Amino acid sequence: MQVKPLGNRVLIKLAKKDEITKSGIVLPPSADKQEKTKGDIIAVGPGKLLENGNFATPEVSVGQSVLVKSWGGDEVEMDGEEYKIFDAEDILAILE
Repeated sequence: MQVKPLGNRVLIKLAKKDEITKSGIVLPPSADKQEKTKGDIIAVGPGKLLENGNFATPEVSVGQSVLVKSWGGDEVEMDGEEYKIFDAEDILAILE
C-alpha cells in the first residue's frame, strides 16, 4: 500500500525498543514514555501550506533516521507493520 502524508506530516517507522536491559531487567511497556524514540522516514507530505498558496518544503526527506518524542504522533497499521504519522515540527533531530 502506498501512503502519501498530507500537509506538513511525515510517516515514520519506529525502531523496535529493547524490552530487556543489558543487565537482564525486564522493562514494562510504560517505563520509557518520556524517552525519545528513533525511527526512519518512510514518506513525507508536500509541506506546510503558506498564506501565499505555496508550500514550505519540509526539512526532512525519505530514508533519513530521526529522533521523535515517543508519546507523539498517530499510530497507523498497514500491511501488518506499525507506523506513526507526525507533524514535521514534532521531529526533534535528524540522526547522521
